[in-house]
Amino acid sequence: MDAAFTAEQDEIRRTLREILGKRCGPDEVKAAVRTAAGHDRELWQQLARQLGLPGIAIAEEYGGVGCSPADLALACEETGRALLPSPLLATAALCVPLITALGTDAQRSALLPPLATGGLTAALAVSGPALATALALTGEDPSGQWSGGGRAGGVQARAVTADAAGSGRRLYGEATQVLDGHSAGLLLVAAHTGGFARSRTQLFLVREDAPGLVRSRQAVLDETRPQARIELRDVPAELLGDEGADVLGALAATGRTAAAVLAAEAVGAAGQALARTVEYVRQREQFGRAIGSFQAVKHRLADLYVRVQAARSAAYYAAWDPDQGGLALAQALETLRVTAGEAIQLHGGIGFTWEHDAHLYFKRAAADELLFGPVHRLRAHAADRAGLFADPATAPVGDSAASPVTSPPAPTPTPTSPRTSPPPPAQEKVAV
Repeated sequence: MDAAFTAEQDEIRRTLREILGKRCGPDEVKAAVRTAAGHDRELWQQLARQLGLPGIAIAEEYGGVGCSPADLALACEETGRALLPSPLLATAALCVPLITALGTDAQRSALLPPLATGGLTAALAVSGPALATALALTGEDPSGQWSGGGRAGGVQARAVTADAAGSGRRLYGEATQVLDGHSAGLLLVAAHTGGFARSRTQLFLVREDAPGLVRSRQAVLDETRPQARIELRDVPAELLGDEGADVLGALAATGRTAAAVLAAEAVGAAGQALARTVEYVRQREQFGRAIGSFQAVKHRLADLYVRVQAARSAAYYAAWDPDQGGLALAQALETLRVTAGEAIQLHGGIGFTWEHDAHLYFKRAAADELLFGPVHRLRAHAADRAGLFADPATAPVGDSAASPVTSPPAPTPTPTSPRTSPPPPAQEKVAV
């Protein structure tokens, strides 16, 4: 394994950091999120033209750059530094992998080229606060009950006679907390089909101009992650892929890749929050000296630096091996939350003001945990997948990895020697 970045990757990072440094300052971010789109459309088109950012992980045959998801994660580390409000996550990290994995040849040829150029954006719509479950980040539901379960609620699909208005499917129901759902030109809607007895979850394509589609932007904690409520009132839709496609498997695979991208994004935000704090404590004086010279402040910053570097290493490893995305995301979100909290504290009174941008980093950490799962559930699911807490009695015979580890009995003390307790076991060092 070669962990070094290529010259192309370094160039993408350098160019992206330069563009965002000029066009995505704190004031520009606050102005962009208050527009109707929730992001700077001109900046989005510039990133698409100069870097091919929306199509960085799309194959060249569909007009993309043809890079790997690891390159997308490295790019998102830079967008996380600037807290860039953009449809990049919803389009490139969530919808593009699903269209690539499940779509027919005709659907890929029709949808991926405009997505790669940035002319079309997409959003994944699932019912209720079930995005983390749908992506198998905090747990797995083989039955797909999170999409409606054939009962009231969620989004339901019914078959109708195909006509010019649709492809034989009509959707009804609603989905909340849809990332960039108010401005996306294409919606990937997870819906239940087949009634209650034979129900299953499938994905459907819904265009922004579909009759019966109602979208409304919601007030959210983190304005840099705009969300919408999607109401579907007998909306014509097109099935993504074939009837027998493994939708839940594709969603789980997309969740692993998205977790690595989100981890890199959170690491970028944490690194920038730490850098701004270090710069501030070097300038802020108290008792005639910079507060950064106080030993207590140095210790706190040193702890944050270790946290950020450890989270960055985990995020880079997850970009290379997406199966580790859940653990990397948990560590990155925790690091961002702690770093942003310390940044507010070390900035003193100015850190609590609405005008300062320290609160934006803290809101990003809190909002991402609400959307993609709290840290403890991300880690618990990763532990379940790894079988760390499996019952030894259910392990197959001869499986040494699952067999219980027993320690030798303690020696019986002699009558002539005092009773002593064995020394505690040495703590193992876990490499990140």
